[in-house]
Amino acid sequence: MKNFILFSIPALIWGSTWLAIKYQLGIVDPLVSVFYRFLIAAIILFAYCGSLGINLKYSAKQHFFMALQGLLLFGINYWLVYLAEVHLKSGLVAVLFSTIIFLNIFNGALFLKSKVRLNVLFNSLLGFIGIALVFKEELFGFTFSSGESLALILAGISVITASFGNITSAYNQKNKLPVIQTNAFGMLYGSLLMLLLALATGKSFTFDFSLPYIGSLMYLAIFGSVIAFTSYLTLLGKIGADKSAYVTLVFPIIALVLSTIFEDYNWNALALLGVILITIGNFMTLRKKRVNANA
Repeated sequence: MKNFILFSIPALIWGSTWLAIKYQLGIVDPLVSVFYRFLIAAIILFAYCGSLGINLKYSAKQHFFMALQGLLLFGINYWLVYLAEVHLKSGLVAVLFSTIIFLNIFNGALFLKSKVRLNVLFNSLLGFIGIALVFKEELFGFTFSSGESLALILAGISVITASFGNITSAYNQKNKLPVIQTNAFGMLYGSLLMLLLALATGKSFTFDFSLPYIGSLMYLAIFGSVIAFTSYLTLLGKIGADKSAYVTLVFPIIALVLSTIFEDYNWNALALLGVILITIGNFMTLRKKRVNANA
């Protein structure tokens, strides 16, 4: 039950962040927006640790791996996602990001010597086919214009970066680094990298005082970063990077439900079939785990 809750929280939250990110694009440069987001998230986590007297003293080696997680997962990854969404529909980016489940399986086996679980691989493939069917229009509507082609490459690099971030988190947890403290330092280091890149590239540190920008920024910092990542990375440490990445096959469906409500998305037979395939893959993954536990 606890794993189900840890799975549901990031799935529900990240399903809505694709829409929230759209409100971040416009006046403020994406690089600066990512800096704002993770700096706020880091401040919240450090305040939480300080209020409970949680230990924040770590060795230089531990800080290195926390920084590596932050740079990969809370810095470069999201900067590239924001840039990609300038030219690509959020649905297409969601489909591309779902491929992280296969990268996690491969990278986990390569770097963590994790066993490749064939049932997870099959269920992931089933779910990914479902995602492709759901977002068929976005996939076939893609054109190789200069802007969209570059955005596609950036989105692909962001997936690779995020997968390495997932594996780094799994490594950190195996070495007894707690999730909350690691996220606090990781988000701080990730935001500082964005700050340095913004300064180096001459970005303007503007701010949009409109309600949509501030509201989406706080939602992304508190729910999309602090709460969702704490739940997801805790789940990752419990069940592995391969199974936890199944979240990325579920949150696009949440995004689709929101699109139905706010953007008049029209369902069709292929989209319904896609949702069924994702549901079956998810059920089979969880059912296999329960059978093993009973055995």
